Amino acid sequence: MPRARRKSDLPVKTCAACARPMVWRRKWARVWDEVRYCSARCRRAARAGVDDTARPDRDADGR
Repeated sequence: MPRARRKSDLPVKTCAACARPMVWRRKWARVWDEVRYCSARCRRAARAGVDDTARPDRDADGR
């Protein structure tokens, strides 16, 4: 039986709305090339043109 992959070995993309990295998920296996957003919230924000993904607990540089 083959060993499981480490999470660090999986493909990574950047979310088009919040610019955070997102790691490949099994449920995205067939549509990985089409995945643009990390969550439904980011998808809604991108469609509305509003940046509601900004987090008040972080500075402008993401820390």
